[in-house]
Amino acid sequence: MLVTNRFVVDDDGAQEFTERAHAALAALAARPGYLRGQLVRALDDPRHWCLVTEWESVGTYRRALGGFEVKVTAIPLLAESIDEPSAYETLASAAPEGEVVVVASDRAAGPYR
Repeated sequence: MLVTNRFVVDDDGAQEFTERAHAALAALAARPGYLRGQLVRALDDPRHWCLVTEWESVGTYRRALGGFEVKVTAIPLLAESIDEPSAYETLASAAPEGEVVVVASDRAAGPYR
């Protein structure tokens, strides 16, 4: 499962933002189910940042958000991200020079497919 939180940060706030984002990334990285993460910035417009994390499952991500250190460090930062969908399930993947592997959705079947 991939989580992307996008931010727009003015140049004068970039230093404080990166310090807070590093602390948030460290707090998330300490939680069970965390696979990897990174803080990235747009090359075209350096005001645009994204905190990207990958998790074993939706459940491990949701449980991670309940951890004390995450509540104190990461949640306040994540609340400042652009209000848009941020959690994505993997439906297909491919390793370098590998074939595409397709997996079924974990979403419940129903009218909201």
